[in-house]
Amino acid sequence: MKRFIIGTAGHIDHGKTTLVRAMTGIDTDRLKEEKKRGISIELGFAPFTLPSGQKAAIVDMPGHERFIRHMLAGAFGIDIVLLTIAADEGVMPQTREHMDIIELLGVNKGIVVITKKDLVDEEWLMLMEEEVQEYIDTTILKDAAVIAVSAVTREGIPELMALIEKLASEVEEKPVWGQARLPIDRVFTVSGFGTVVTGTLWSGQLRIGDILELMPVQKPVRVRTIQVHNEKVDTAYAGQRVAVNLQGVELADIKRGYLLATAGYLSPSYRVDARLHLLSSSKRTLKNWNRVRFHLGTDETLGRVVLLDRDELQAGDEAYAQIVMEKPVVACKGDRFVIRYYSPVNTIGGGIIIDGNAPKQKRFREDVLDELVIKEEGSLYDVVLHELESHPEEFISVSELSKRTGSGQEQIKQELQQLVDDEKIIKIKDQVYISTYGVQVINARIVETLAQYHRQYPMRSGYPREDMRSRFFKQLNPKDFNLIIKQLEEQGSLSSRHNQLMLPQHMPQPGGRDRETIAQITKIMEEQMFTPPGLEELMAVSGRSEQEFGEIMAYMIDAGILVKINQDTVFSNQAIEEGKKRLLAYFEQEPELSLATARDILNTTRKYALPLIEYYDRIRFTHRVGDIRVKI
Repeated sequence: MKRFIIGTAGHIDHGKTTLVRAMTGIDTDRLKEEKKRGISIELGFAPFTLPSGQKAAIVDMPGHERFIRHMLAGAFGIDIVLLTIAADEGVMPQTREHMDIIELLGVNKGIVVITKKDLVDEEWLMLMEEEVQEYIDTTILKDAAVIAVSAVTREGIPELMALIEKLASEVEEKPVWGQARLPIDRVFTVSGFGTVVTGTLWSGQLRIGDILELMPVQKPVRVRTIQVHNEKVDTAYAGQRVAVNLQGVELADIKRGYLLATAGYLSPSYRVDARLHLLSSSKRTLKNWNRVRFHLGTDETLGRVVLLDRDELQAGDEAYAQIVMEKPVVACKGDRFVIRYYSPVNTIGGGIIIDGNAPKQKRFREDVLDELVIKEEGSLYDVVLHELESHPEEFISVSELSKRTGSGQEQIKQELQQLVDDEKIIKIKDQVYISTYGVQVINARIVETLAQYHRQYPMRSGYPREDMRSRFFKQLNPKDFNLIIKQLEEQGSLSSRHNQLMLPQHMPQPGGRDRETIAQITKIMEEQMFTPPGLEELMAVSGRSEQEFGEIMAYMIDAGILVKINQDTVFSNQAIEEGKKRLLAYFEQEPELSLATARDILNTTRKYALPLIEYYDRIRFTHRVGDIRVKI
């Protein structure tokens, strides 16, 4: 069966609640004050079964101007509206305001119900039908059926049910795939069960045992039981009225305006970017930084409107805007919202969310406006590419792209594959991507840094890999940074060796004076093969500064001219190889070698023999067994 929600709308005392009772047998006025005053104050709810057996739910919204915020909490998520207009009064102020809200929310399926038919004569009813039709022709419901009924005599009720049945077949169901979102409109406790919340499930599914996130407080909660149409179910689907018994949260910790969502899917934000429309019926313009009441789902908060391309928005106009909230809200791209003036409180406009977690935007910036155009009007292909290219040095996952674009993960995956095929993006690891432009940006920074480094330190073989990451790419962990380096190596942009990065074909090149010092040190080290001078002595002989000498030594060690045995001792590579040759000749005659024997073979002292033999142990040329060495 199709899943859909019906909502009533209309002026106070125009028969909404009575109409719902006539169709369902349920009185949605549940509060004592509502019974006493004879008006709806809070939202009312009733399960509804059509003659065919099709099930739905009705949200009965209060009509009094003081309770418009309650009406708004119920209007989000409805699929069909029953706009009630009393035959004895006609179109009234809240008729128009409710209609404005319905239009701002994009609810284009509805039936105009002229109620209280029994209170007027036929001639008056005909005049009222003409007046109503004339008004409706100017609204989003211009093609809607108009029917006159009496909830008292039930005249017209069967025909109304048939119209609802026909209209229900045209409803486009909400998506059951992807992440779940349930704006909460009621919170209460049930003895023996605990906290229960109700709402209209906007998207996805809820299952018993699901771990959800209570937003905007980001508190994990568990689904204990679920009811749909007053019946227990294992799974609830988008487009249904749902009652959820929650575990892990107290009644005092939750309220209307909160949202249940798939864990990790959404992030609270103080800023949203939007296309904002000011109603043509608005008696006031909207100026930059005006304070407004922002309504989204069941939530209401105060905010300031930042007009991005003008100083004032005229009635009937629309513009890009950022709304800066006084408390965090939870929004997705494509969500509709309504704004009301802060004071006096009346509905003035609304719009569509473009970015539910927006950065602070600067006004009158062409690049900001161009970006919003892409986010709003671009295809999902364009939006995904823009999101990746807007964060060029960031790896972005499928789930994160889904969150940022407000699209399902399966849709995102299809577009990502096409972008990979078009060589616009690169799949860096499972379900994680970076734009080709991003790789180019990273490559340009690394290549420029390496070129400058090679010029400044011509004798160094390369730039330490981890220093490059921690200095320029802190947002990437070492593992992800290595994936980028691998990508750039495959492209031939750079090379790596021994955890150092260098430009391709780069070879350390000492200058003329440095070559003279290198030759001088090499000669000394080869002449004093097994009794080499210490580093301080070598520096003194070279006549170079400590920094210059350090560069030369690093070059000679990296080039293999010298071998660093320990922190204070270096040998020439010639000495290392000659030592191996002498010891190898000894091992051909004897199986074991003592340190004293090694000292004599190398014609040196214990000061030099010990670190050299320990070095041979480290490179697995020899192996220590107790106080002797054996050949490996």
